[in-house]
This record gives sequence, structure tokens and C-alpha cells, in this order.
Amino acid sequence: MTNPTLATLLAHRSIRRFTDQKLTPEEITTLVTAAQHAPTSTFSQQYSILSVTDPAKLAALGDLTGHHWLEQAGHYFIFLVDQYRNQELAPKTITTATNLHSTDKLLAGIFDATIATEAVVTAGESLGLGSTIMGSILNDVPRLIQLFELPELTFPVLGLAIGHPAEQPEHKPRLPQKLMHFENTYHPVTAADPQVVAYDALLKRYYQQRTTNQREETFTHHLATELSRDPQQRAGILAALQQQGFLQE
Repeated sequence: MTNPTLATLLAHRSIRRFTDQKLTPEEITTLVTAAQHAPTSTFSQQYSILSVTDPAKLAALGDLTGHHWLEQAGHYFIFLVDQYRNQELAPKTITTATNLHSTDKLLAGIFDATIATEAVVTAGESLGLGSTIMGSILNDVPRLIQLFELPELTFPVLGLAIGHPAEQPEHKPRLPQKLMHFENTYHPVTAADPQVVAYDALLKRYYQQRTTNQREETFTHHLATELSRDPQQRAGILAALQQQGFLQE
């Protein structure tokens, strides 16, 4: 079963090398329009999008994320939780503190921003663009908030480098569906599960055979490496959330 939309989704790969061609204003408007038509919790549209075009701010993002290749992208977006706008728009006769500062509204804004990000990725790929979603903007949230002058009740969720691809990486194999798609009841798995062992072997071959950045790697080893990272690298996220007015209930 296939159609153009499925073909676009199944052809996804992250792009980190771009041509020097910048996105046109029309392309940017089209991508933002695609984001706006994504689902949004309670139709409250609890997110905003920042376009970063200032070379100095792009360089600062390169420092902050550790990925200076983002400066060469055709465009850079940051997707934000935004309850500040709804606070300003809501009638002053109602009490907004309990709701807008709540964990529930924080999560709703995160959902909205994340879904919008994926809509832009898919829309971009349908136009022949490539992109990489970047959670590394959270490496230094206080600095990011200061850099972009984010008011209370806003919070950065994801960055997106998007542009015209200058590479075509191989597809990275995903987990077998039986390890992540269950019916009615959650099914625990262990590293000894034959499907996990087979997936480790498949991913090892992928890393050995791909055209760039070849290395010895399996999925379970990758997980161990990720979980061994210093948790203090992003230890300021909770404090930054509270500083921005969230998690107040």
C-alpha cells in the first residue's frame, strides 16, 4: 500500500549538509502555513515559531548546540510553547494563572509545537527539501531564552534546520514493529530478545556499510552511550521552566 504522502514519510532521512541556496519567502510562508494546519490541542494554538535569520544568532546557536553546520541551512526555525499569547488574548475577567501555568498547559504547548515541527518536516520533504530536528537547543535553555528575549509562559521545544540537501544519507533501520507496537497490553522486552539481537546485528551492518561516518555500533550500545552522558548538561531545564512560569500548580 502506498501513495505520495506515504512515499514522502517513508523516504525520510535527517539532512545535515545543505547547498548554499536559502529558502525563499514564499517557501517559508508555505512551511509555516503547513504548520498552522497541523492538529492543535483544544484549538488553542499554544505554540509559536521563530525564524532565525541573524548570522550572529545563528552562530550563537551553533555554539550552544555544538552543531555549526546549522548555519549553512536554507533556513532555521525554533518551535516554542506559547501560552503567553493566550494569556494576553484571554479576557481579563477570568483567572488564567491556574490553567496557563499548569503542567497540563505546558504539555499541550509541547504537543502543539512538536506536531507543528513534524508538519514542517513533511511539507518540506514534499517540496524536495531536507531537514534535521534539533533537541540540542536545550543544551543551555537560560542562554536561549535570553538570546531570543522569550517572555514568561513561552519555552523552546525544538529547532529545525531545513534547506536544499547536499547529501542523500542511507536509510537508518528502525526497530522491528513487534518491539514497539503492542495490542491492548504493553509487552516488556529485554536485550536477550531474539528480535533485539537481530536488530543489533542489522544496525551494526548499516553503520559498517554506510558511505559516511562508518563505525562499530549497535542499538543497545547506542542506548548505553546515550544514557552515560552527563545529566548535568541539561540540568537547568526544570529551573528554566519554572522561571518561565510553568509547573506552578
